[in-house]
Amino acid sequence: MAQQATPVRSARLGRTLGPEPVAVSGVVLLLPGGDETSLRRPSSMRLPSAARALGRRLARAGHAEGLAVHLVHYRYRGWNGSEAHPAHDATWAADEVVRRYGDVPVSLVGIGMGGRAALRAGGHEAVNSVVAIAPWLPEEDVAVASEPVKQLVGRRVLIVHGTNDQQVDPELSFRLASRAKKANREVCRFEVHADGHGLHQYRAEVQALTEDFVMGALFGRVLSRPVQDALAAPPPLGLRMPLASGFGRRR
Repeated sequence: MAQQATPVRSARLGRTLGPEPVAVSGVVLLLPGGDETSLRRPSSMRLPSAARALGRRLARAGHAEGLAVHLVHYRYRGWNGSEAHPAHDATWAADEVVRRYGDVPVSLVGIGMGGRAALRAGGHEAVNSVVAIAPWLPEEDVAVASEPVKQLVGRRVLIVHGTNDQQVDPELSFRLASRAKKANREVCRFEVHADGHGLHQYRAEVQALTEDFVMGALFGRVLSRPVQDALAAPPPLGLRMPLASGFGRRR
């Protein structure tokens, strides 16, 4: 009896989150977290509700401009060393956006491991902005090449990290942001004081900051003053910008 070939896994885009626009003029690709090493297929049951909530918020905020928000479903649960599977899946997803919607700007919004994937895939020609929330980054090693940043030139980049992150040293994202800022002035980083990896205490503020940044990058909305200041400030000020409690709250 002939042995059946192992089916090739493929990444896919989930259905649009929130209201689906009639005509798409911009796309957010949400890149969720994962594990350092795993060849298992990700379970949709593991996808954090926080990622979906952020996606729905962005979809509502950009509906009038024609924003479509898709969650990217990876082939594998893990980053898997030099394979960097989620980064390749993010690049595929950007290609798929071009195939489906044509020449529209794309914002990559990644959480945890997805933040690293967003930064890696930021060089795709359709991508005009990257948001990395508590990005999972490797410890620095003199024997290993540093995480690349040249692909981020010409993109607007936001990194958000909690100062009490016990899973990923927030200094790693600061150092990456510092290297990226030397090649690209459009890089800023916000610190969420006293919050951990999941940024649970200031989730509303992080979502509001992400909305402010993405809507400005994709549709030219006026950025809030803190984001303008962070982008304009020289290092390290613009890379250690504190995220104020109540940011984005309507008065």
